[in-house]
Amino acid sequence: MTVRSAVRWAATHGAMRLAIRARARAGNPDAEVLLDPAVREDPFAHYERLRTAAPFAGGAFARVSVHHDVCTDVLRSDDFGQIGGNRTEGMPPLLRTALRLAGPRPSTGPIDPPSMLAVDPPEHTRYRRLVSRAFSARAVARLRERTRQIADELLDGLEREAAADGGHADLVARYASLLPVTVISEVLGVPVAMREQFLAWGDGASPSLDMGVGWRTHRSVERNLGELDTWFRGHVRRLRRAPGEDLLSALVAMADDDGSGLTEQELLSTALLVLGAGFETTVNLIGNGAAQLFAHPDQRRLLAEDPSLWPNAVDEVLRVDSPVQRTGRRVTRDTTVHGVPLREGDLVLLVLAAANRDPRVFRDPHVFDVTRANARDHVAFSSGIHFCLGAALARMEGEVALRALFERFPDLAAAGAGHRRRTVVLRGYESLPVVLTAQTAAVGRPHAGPSAGAP
Repeated sequence: MTVRSAVRWAATHGAMRLAIRARARAGNPDAEVLLDPAVREDPFAHYERLRTAAPFAGGAFARVSVHHDVCTDVLRSDDFGQIGGNRTEGMPPLLRTALRLAGPRPSTGPIDPPSMLAVDPPEHTRYRRLVSRAFSARAVARLRERTRQIADELLDGLEREAAADGGHADLVARYASLLPVTVISEVLGVPVAMREQFLAWGDGASPSLDMGVGWRTHRSVERNLGELDTWFRGHVRRLRRAPGEDLLSALVAMADDDGSGLTEQELLSTALLVLGAGFETTVNLIGNGAAQLFAHPDQRRLLAEDPSLWPNAVDEVLRVDSPVQRTGRRVTRDTTVHGVPLREGDLVLLVLAAANRDPRVFRDPHVFDVTRANARDHVAFSSGIHFCLGAALARMEGEVALRALFERFPDLAAAGAGHRRRTVVLRGYESLPVVLTAQTAAVGRPHAGPSAGAP
């Protein structure tokens, strides 16, 4: 790592980490979540300490809201924008100078412009329009049968691996991670044979969404982003010579024509974001869903008795164990939210996972209930113009993956506690050991994954 990288870390994550530690020592619950991986194992009690009558509470370094209505209103308001393009605003002059001297990071990151996560209209509108067709309801419906086939193939492999290891397997490594990365690889036209490498790069880069990460984590993030950036640049060159019928080939063609498409940097940033977002959060959705169903056998029985509940069950997983825990917005002009005046440049953090357990919206909010009538009212996919582009795809993959898993292996059981990822923004499992007994696999049923049109 270069001196510039060290300066960049010190001026951003390093300084932020000192501030978070000071707030944690003072007992701030938000800072404790950000700082302590043990707290993040089960952060919901800490989130509840932030749930006062006021719209906002004091967070680690900004106003924080855990209220569903406040989060929704902020996400839908034109008075707020993404943080990415203005992350130096409000910094002390010394830190701003250090960042300017360090220069931009050498590789494309998910929270750096021109990523869709870091920009607002009109740039965001243009990027989103160019890729949204691949994630429309019609496009996702066409992918359902292929996703079912992928699930069946992976479950065959899971069964073989378990048979060779006394019935034991890692559900995340051998199923929850491989299904979404295979689907998004086929959508983008990147080699499926690279999926293990994509997962490794994605896992190494995922802390880039967090604030106040340590130096060692920062170095890992930079290395993984750099390797992924280098690979994608080479892949784009290959697609220019031999384009396919996939989304990425279409984007490359648009970047090369009359300038109405994406620039080279916009193309790389968009492709990297779509790839990473296409599997990172869905891995967590599938893993979190399996863990919830292991912990609640009564809910498994309801799904076995009434498979039409599976789509709602996926939304309940998204609500009660949100794969994306929080997001941030910056005030773009002076405004007032629920009676609280905010000034241009102020930072607001929205704890989506806590908003999804707001007792004013969800009855018995900490209870996992696959029959919950308003489970879909969660904000796990954000809201407003930045509502998750791949929400329909994630829902479909979660439904197909979890239903296929528990219908194929109705007696599947957890084999000890899983290991959570150490990230703050993304919540999921790094590993989830399971055991398949001789009675686990469904008998007389050819691959019980849902077919297209199945209830």
